[in-house]
Amino acid sequence: MDSDDMTMSEIPEQLKDQEMEQAEGAESPKSESGKKKKLAVGGYKKEFEEMANKLIEMNDKYLRLSAEFDNYRKRTLKEKMDLTKMGGETVLLQILPVVDNLERAIQSIRETSDIDAVKHGIELIYANFRDFLKQNGIQEIECLNQDFNSDIHEALTKIPAPNPEQKGKVVEVIEKGYYLHDRVIRFARVVVGD
Repeated sequence: MDSDDMTMSEIPEQLKDQEMEQAEGAESPKSESGKKKKLAVGGYKKEFEEMANKLIEMNDKYLRLSAEFDNYRKRTLKEKMDLTKMGGETVLLQILPVVDNLERAIQSIRETSDIDAVKHGIELIYANFRDFLKQNGIQEIECLNQDFNSDIHEALTKIPAPNPEQKGKVVEVIEKGYYLHDRVIRFARVVVGD
């Protein structure tokens, strides 16, 4: 199969019909106009072949670009999955020293009778853990004596307000709430003054 046959099979049906009509008109080269028609048909054929080749080339570029994009999409999806799978690794590595300190505290509780030293050790571990949370963007929601806000608070119950200024305000925090980079990750569970 030569290149003419290949391009002919790939062109639209309408263009084939036009070329056939032009070729039929050029079959009688006896007159001068017949020669001109034959030259014109030859020019159309050359132009037609150039356009068909450009179409093939553009189709090839499109297919390559489409395949390239598909590969890019698959690669980024895999990278995203790996990132979410291994993203917690740095956080876990940072929490391990806190776990080590807790284990040391448990060991010292078993061996000592000095309760003040144990209290001091636990307070140090708690401070260490709060620093860890702060470094990872976790911040406590301030609630006590603040106006009730359903965007950050979850009201468990209402009680009579101890004084008129605390009406509609948080009078007790049952469970602290937390932000992660200014987004609520756990609502504060509170008691509201009525």
